Amino acid sequence: MMKLSDLGFDQWFQSHVSDLRQDGRDIARISAVDRGAYLIRNQTQEVPAELAGKFYFQLESSTDLPCVGDWVAVQYHNNDTEAIIYEVFPRKTFLRRKFAGEKVDFQMIAANIDVAFIVQSCHFDFNVRRMDRYLVMAADGGVEPIVVLTKTDLIALEELEQKLATITSCTVTAKVLAISNITGVGFDKFQQVLVSGRTYCLLGSSGVGKTTLLNRLIGQDAFDTKAVSGTGEGIHTTTRRQLIILNQGAMLIDTPGMRELGLLGVSEGVNQGFEDIVQLSLNCRYPNCGHTQEPGCAVLAAVTSGALTEERYSSYIKLKKESEYHELSYLDKRKKDRTFGRFIKSVKKQMKL
Repeated sequence: MMKLSDLGFDQWFQSHVSDLRQDGRDIARISAVDRGAYLIRNQTQEVPAELAGKFYFQLESSTDLPCVGDWVAVQYHNNDTEAIIYEVFPRKTFLRRKFAGEKVDFQMIAANIDVAFIVQSCHFDFNVRRMDRYLVMAADGGVEPIVVLTKTDLIALEELEQKLATITSCTVTAKVLAISNITGVGFDKFQQVLVSGRTYCLLGSSGVGKTTLLNRLIGQDAFDTKAVSGTGEGIHTTTRRQLIILNQGAMLIDTPGMRELGLLGVSEGVNQGFEDIVQLSLNCRYPNCGHTQEPGCAVLAAVTSGALTEERYSSYIKLKKESEYHELSYLDKRKKDRTFGRFIKSVKKQMKL
């Protein structure tokens, strides 16, 4: 039988047990979320679960809902074939983005992740600015990023080296792996990264090879894949976020492809994702330099001299402004929500008089 530690329940989570666990409740991990339906995994099995009514009605934000990777306090019923979720443990790390479209709020992708594999294809999907967004997302949630370049068999060695050099110039700390799911080149190095008891997450657009990579790790075609369309756009295959336990004991979360990756409240994540620019900014004349037109700006000077590429600079400024704009909108929204909540409470109070 497995132990909770085999599923990633370490001392950090153990320290919160006394705050959450009550008599008759057990600990489990969210292994899948699909349109509000949950699967949880414990030491022996995986069972469906639903939220306790009290827990649901006390939610203050959608981010408080369980997501894949969360640890939860549950109670089993129907001969342990179903469960009710009562509480969610604090998150050690997380991956989140802004909801797609006009909605200004956080959308949780996964929680308690050790490493995020940011998957990009050498073919149609190769996009440095999109990679920057994923790197910022990982930094914001305290997750270690590793960039995985797939479909290396589709390009010449010289072009592959150019792409690897481009990625290396864009990330100061992230490790980069180049693999081919067809030929198997680089797959051994990828497997060496996986450690038993740790949790990994696959991030990337549709059609970049995430599910194919997962099938190769499992050793069978357990998950459906589809070829990309004629334009090179990926066709969605993964429809839900789910946690899979690999044979060697590592856990891997597969996620649907994200066509839109908006960022919200990630100012610190932007700084960590662009550490080279942050270091340059230490030499700016003014401590509050915006790096756009200020005199004595070390960042702009680096762009002029060629020490910093125009593309990387533009990506930094764009993500910084986008995050700040959405954060202001989000704070304004929360303020209105609180005001409306107080209004409802006052109305209810008056009705009782």
